[in-house]
Amino acid sequence: MTELHPIVAGLWRWTAAHPAWVAGAKPESPSDWPRDVGCVLYDAADSTVLIDPLLPEGDEAFLARLDRHLEERGRPVSILTTIKWHRRSRDELAARYRARTSRARRHLPEGVEAKPIRGVGETMFWLGEHRALVPGDRVMGATGGKLRLCPESWLGYLPHGSRPSLSQLADRMRPLLDLPVEMVLVSHGEPVLRGGREALARALNRARG
Repeated sequence: MTELHPIVAGLWRWTAAHPAWVAGAKPESPSDWPRDVGCVLYDAADSTVLIDPLLPEGDEAFLARLDRHLEERGRPVSILTTIKWHRRSRDELAARYRARTSRARRHLPEGVEAKPIRGVGETMFWLGEHRALVPGDRVMGATGGKLRLCPESWLGYLPHGSRPSLSQLADRMRPLLDLPVEMVLVSHGEPVLRGGREALARALNRARG
């Protein structure tokens, strides 16, 4: 049974098996990612926020748990998507909870800031109250509690003339280091719950060679 794992008061993470996962994918290929992907629930002051949510298949108990949480809070629901590949259960949950799905700055819940990464189709979200950064595909968990940038092959769908290298991607992400990041709640791999800024800095430096 899938669980909502509390991180700190008002912030949870859960994982679910992605239906498009490919077993035995070639390392560093576009299909090379862990089967279970991460999702975030944040109790903002004015709404309950779901970031990149994926419902675990056949787990009605989890859905009932989510229903209870949202009902008990009694706040509007906002569903945010970091990158187009992470629409996942967005539409199903938006219909169920009559949720807002826009990530436009003027529509963001209180306490959530958008951090778009130029030219790669991704918007990360900054939860200032918890000093938590929520990326989509561009930052992943790595072994030993570290972070890494995505495989370069993951950028292959971008237009050839504007497709960045990993080094260029790292440069575009460097402004994130101005944030007092403590946690990085990745979608792929294990999250970093302490020392997030330092872990992110090391990942960017490695990508730049």
